[in-house]
Amino acid sequence: MLADFQVELYLAAAETLCKETSPSIVLIARTNQGREVAPRLAFRLGVGLAQDCLEVSADAATGRLLANRPVYGGNAVAVVSCNQTPQVAAVRPKVYVPLEPDASRQGEVVSFPVDLDDSIVRSRVIEVVKEEAEGVKLEDATIVVSGGRGLGGPEPFAQLEELAKLLGGAVGASRAAVDSGWVPASYQVGLTGKTITPDLYITIAISGASQHMAGCSGSKAIVAINKDAEANIFKEARYGVIGDWEKVLAAMTETVRELVQE
Repeated sequence: MLADFQVELYLAAAETLCKETSPSIVLIARTNQGREVAPRLAFRLGVGLAQDCLEVSADAATGRLLANRPVYGGNAVAVVSCNQTPQVAAVRPKVYVPLEPDASRQGEVVSFPVDLDDSIVRSRVIEVVKEEAEGVKLEDATIVVSGGRGLGGPEPFAQLEELAKLLGGAVGASRAAVDSGWVPASYQVGLTGKTITPDLYITIAISGASQHMAGCSGSKAIVAINKDAEANIFKEARYGVIGDWEKVLAAMTETVRELVQE
């Protein structure tokens, strides 16, 4: 019954499990499914929810959960605590590096019978259409090259594709570029698009609006290329290049190509 995601059934199962086991902390991945389940579960349990956490830890004095989460559109990071039990937090995917497998460690898997009633389902999936995509998925890429409104049209994205392919990465875009119809909505990075956490995020002609930064603030390193020295993106970037993106991108692509061929 749980083979296919149905929020009502998943929620009922999670609520029953929490009430049977009385956990002190509940961690949920902030995936598409987790975004639907986490707030509903917290409400059912009568507690608050720490959303979109970049890091979770325990308070040294109280042992309570502390969560770092972005606020003000990703322009700042707040540390929040949960004063109720269970403490529920939704953690952004891929903010932690997986540990190496340790065969000496074993965990106990405890099964609890859950009586689910199919009649509680209010909506059903009629059809699933998978998007055909080549190469690395945007949300899984360790390197992402994104373009914004400053590119001036859809044609320059072919150059971004070239650089991304050389780096083994994926191409993204700002909301402005998507809204202009230059690239599909699946390219969009930001608050209303995809949340990414690559090791390297290269932005080209992106100003760095808070809506965009909310989707890429977990990037390990940001390289920004923009002709506007006052662009907000430079406040977040580790490295910045102020200049004509066409000249900078061409030089960068050629340098990467030479390194790849060596």
